[in-house]
Amino acid sequence: MAANLRDELKQTRPWASLQEEVSLNIARTSAVLDHEMAQMLKPYGITSTQYNVLRILRGAGESGLCRNEVGERLIRPVPDVTRLLDRMEQQGLIDRRRVGDDRRFVTTYVTTQGLELLGQLDDLVLAFHRDRLAHLDNDQLKALIELLESVRSV
Repeated sequence: MAANLRDELKQTRPWASLQEEVSLNIARTSAVLDHEMAQMLKPYGITSTQYNVLRILRGAGESGLCRNEVGERLIRPVPDVTRLLDRMEQQGLIDRRRVGDDRRFVTTYVTTQGLELLGQLDDLVLAFHRDRLAHLDNDQLKALIELLESVRSV
């Protein structure tokens, strides 16, 4: 049986509204999934945000992306993309190069080391998603996607 948010949080008072209960359920579910993903990635020395950046840059291919484009594509926005990329460059996962005449324009690329790490993680992350949501059938998954997209589109 599914865990009840009220029991999980030891909530004794009623929610102010059904909307509040739904919002808190979404937030709690996100926190649980984020924590599990972080624990899975920890032995590899990266965070879920860094993993997200690596996937974004792999998808960009040889053309790479500028800092702003990386930031716009993140699942969970971060306040300082430059520092995030600085740390990843120090780890050898990404490379940044100035392109063209404008010295301010820097393009970011995933390195061979970053691609190798992604290769190690691809099946693990796929299995994580599949296992965590295995109890939902395809119709339920599609309905959940539509509902969440609807919440975000307001």
